[in-house]
Amino acid sequence: MTQAKQRCLTVDQIGYPLNAKKSVISAGKSGTFEVIHSVTGKPVFQGETGPLQPDEAAGTAVCSGDFSALAEPGSYYVSLGDEISAPFVIADNPYKELHQGLLKAFYLFRCGCDLSEEYAGPWSHAACHLADGTVYDDPEVKLNSTGGWHDAGDYGQYTGPGAKAVADLLLAFELNPQAFRSPLPIPETDGITPDVLHECRYELEWLFKMQDDRTGGAFHKLTTKQFPALNVMPEDDLADLYFLPVSATATGCLAGVMAMASRVYRPFDEVFADRCLEAAKRAWQWLLDHPEVPGFKNPQDIGTGEYGDEQDLDERYWAAAELFRTTGDETYHTHFKALAAQQFPKYELGWADMGGYGTFAYLLQDSAKGDNALLNWLKDGLLEEADKLAAISTADGYGISLTSADYIWGSNMVVMNRAMLLLIAYHLSGNDKYEAMALDHIHYLMGRNPLDISYVTGYGDRPVMHPHHRPSVGDSVAAPVPGLVAGGPNRGLNDDCMMEHLQGKAPAECFIDDELSYAGNEVTIYWNSPAVFVVSHFVK
Repeated sequence: MTQAKQRCLTVDQIGYPLNAKKSVISAGKSGTFEVIHSVTGKPVFQGETGPLQPDEAAGTAVCSGDFSALAEPGSYYVSLGDEISAPFVIADNPYKELHQGLLKAFYLFRCGCDLSEEYAGPWSHAACHLADGTVYDDPEVKLNSTGGWHDAGDYGQYTGPGAKAVADLLLAFELNPQAFRSPLPIPETDGITPDVLHECRYELEWLFKMQDDRTGGAFHKLTTKQFPALNVMPEDDLADLYFLPVSATATGCLAGVMAMASRVYRPFDEVFADRCLEAAKRAWQWLLDHPEVPGFKNPQDIGTGEYGDEQDLDERYWAAAELFRTTGDETYHTHFKALAAQQFPKYELGWADMGGYGTFAYLLQDSAKGDNALLNWLKDGLLEEADKLAAISTADGYGISLTSADYIWGSNMVVMNRAMLLLIAYHLSGNDKYEAMALDHIHYLMGRNPLDISYVTGYGDRPVMHPHHRPSVGDSVAAPVPGLVAGGPNRGLNDDCMMEHLQGKAPAECFIDDELSYAGNEVTIYWNSPAVFVVSHFVK
């Protein structure tokens, strides 16, 4: 589905915190701009944009106009000549509803239970995927497979991506607990345990089922053999489910997230925390017993997402870091130090590169427990990485840390992952520039981008309306399921819809709001989760 003409003046379509830097980005036009009060229609601020500068990713010249001095709460828009921007608010706590929506999306991703109208509104549906799953390489064995979150626009469930999503949410809660005080609500809301922990537990209970009782290893994924049609609702997807074989990457992720969960949940439920730790230890033992295993490959008759990953050092590194942080056992510390000496990315946060989670776990623990030389080395590396991202952000017309080459499949995950890293760097260093640049990444996601689009369904003046998401396509509701982060611009044009409509576009414009565009407009739990983390930092 083609898009309406975008505005050349772009803003964060949600708004700006009172005392934060505020700016409008203009594509192709510079000069005097005014900020207009939406209710009175009167100008409340006037300023001059900077000069137009070429922006490679956007494929045009852009400039910005700063209105940070405007700190009066209200609803506004910006005008420049005959151009106007989307409306936005300036408020003390502008992102609270967005944060709630991004988190509530995980409830709407739930598998295996009724989504009642009380909690899901018009996006309610019956329980789905209730049958036992078959162990693919031992077909006589059937196992309970219910629960957890659907991974994306399809109904597959994957151990590694699920672990990343939970890790992002638990990190968000650990660092910004104040953001999670309000109920969503969800069925488990009890006023005692924060809803983010109830929601993560729904996925963790499923992850227990992904641990092979016989070995302690983790099945790589649980899916049908092929994806259902795009308009099939979850409760109508009745094809047989299969537990695909154990992999080292999935097992490392399970060990890492379970060790992390044990620490986070202990103040709320010691029995559950013990169970998580036992699962983590069993998975770790599997890793020790299987030092060299091949990366996962889909069997020939399986056509669902592969999530193949040949490198498992990063997952082992994360697992060792979390087990050491949670238990204080020097055995895990020894393994972590040995893994840290190996060559693999240590600051990445994608489902394939989990090294950043190991680095964060080590740096965020009580420093008295760590090795000083290693702590300093990892912190220096993190700040060096943050400075690289800051330099890219400073040079970018829209203030984000993506180069033209970074507009890949799931580029919005890259945007949010890098904002996460900037915020961890801020947490460890106190350098305000990292925090300010992370906020610019939210502004991009929420509309201050070359396409003048909010990449979160249901939020902003011009949100994504046609995500590649089976419940949003298959239900009878005009609006898509809200709170979902779309994948974003993808210069690779990796689906037929993009190939047909986006030839010759600049990298940051390689996006179309069409349900057929799975390589740009799909949604996933692990694109939502870093967005929750980043936005949580700015919620009071």
